[in-house]
Amino acid sequence: MRNDFCAFILTHGRPDRVYTYKTLRNHGYTGRIVIVIDDEDKSASQYYNAFGEQVEMFCKSEIAKTFDEGDNFNDRRAIIYARNATFEIAKKIGVKHFIQLDDDYTTFNHTITPDGMYLTARPKVKNLNAVFEALLNFKIITKTKSISTSQGGDFIGGPSSAVAKKSLPRKCMNSFICSVDDPFMFDGRINEDVNTYTEKARRGMLFFTYPKIRLEQKQTQSNPGGMTELYLDKGTYVKSFYSVMYCPSAVDIFCIKVANARLHHRVNWSACAPQIIREAHRKPRRS
Repeated sequence: MRNDFCAFILTHGRPDRVYTYKTLRNHGYTGRIVIVIDDEDKSASQYYNAFGEQVEMFCKSEIAKTFDEGDNFNDRRAIIYARNATFEIAKKIGVKHFIQLDDDYTTFNHTITPDGMYLTARPKVKNLNAVFEALLNFKIITKTKSISTSQGGDFIGGPSSAVAKKSLPRKCMNSFICSVDDPFMFDGRINEDVNTYTEKARRGMLFFTYPKIRLEQKQTQSNPGGMTELYLDKGTYVKSFYSVMYCPSAVDIFCIKVANARLHHRVNWSACAPQIIREAHRKPRRS
């Protein structure tokens, strides 16, 4: 793996359950890994015991002053602080590019073949180095702000799901490939990924998901620590409305009608991102 790149694993209160570390190595990633924790984590000493010099700590109260939290709750049990801190941490440790990862990933799999066939078997990715390098090169060449891999939940409906049908969906969640010289700020204490890729898409910034590679992670409420308690306290109603607040012209709320119905955000991309109009519709220039 190129030496100006690292994988940041963002974690809090789960020093014995950083599943992503082993998952990265099991899937062929040989590059640098940095465990990012905050100074309000009571289990910090356990992280240092487990990962030693691979741990980087940031000051949560200081980073909170640098962005809009979107509320007045004074509850900092959220990943956004670590997300925004990684750009400065990357400068500190001397890397130009990085990927932000949650701590609970279990596998990386191939989901769609190069010719567009949906894979129900989902074979294991064996060379994550090549995957990360390809995504980073795409980001640099196209001047994309960030690109992520897809997630298991993107493919509800299998080959008929919205993500499976698109080569590059405009969403970007969970795993963010970023560059120090092309920074951006995440906004909103909760649902920060959706808040960010919708609000910034309105201003022409590019965020994408690469659907052919998919990550799987522990179910949110089955892995204590991290943001689990915050989600349990606030619920999906509050979570989803952060994105409505940040991008009211393009995001609304709807009910997912499954066994346990719940509210979720919905993005109208025609109202969210600038569109490329066909040349045939160009108005003639006035002389």
